[in-house]
Amino acid sequence: MKKWKMPPPIKVYEALGAIGDGRVRAADKSAAPIAWDVVSSDGAKTYRVEVSTDGREISSNDNASYWQGYLGYPAIAVLIARGMLNASAEAARALAGIPWKELNRRFKNDYARTIAEVARIVAERGGDFGAIHAEAASILDALAALAPLHGTRRRPPRESKDTD
Repeated sequence: MKKWKMPPPIKVYEALGAIGDGRVRAADKSAAPIAWDVVSSDGAKTYRVEVSTDGREISSNDNASYWQGYLGYPAIAVLIARGMLNASAEAARALAGIPWKELNRRFKNDYARTIAEVARIVAERGGDFGAIHAEAASILDALAALAPLHGTRRRPPRESKDTD
């Protein structure tokens, strides 16, 4: 089994936002591996993350994990929710309500521009983006030390188009 590639820093910010929004929930704690659902920022998709009981093997069907080969924000969010990566409630609250998909589309996946816009939003709300940035770097370091392994590879879900 091979290790996941390290994600770009923006994926940690997105994971913190998912925690802040309450979009991360255990789907089945009795199963092994433990299954979690993470809803996308626009609510159009629900990703499935499975984590072995020791947290070393992770499977996630988000786009980054499937197509790019690095651990995407849903899996990072699950590791935070499980307490395997430490994150402050303040950082999660500061990044709640950020429209990640909309911003990434607007800036054509130029993550530096997206992060700059997020920093502006956080500052406008009275938050300390410098502290969040330092925390995200610490989380990335902890993720590198954890060195999780690839679990089963599954295709990402399609957007759900509710018509009611």
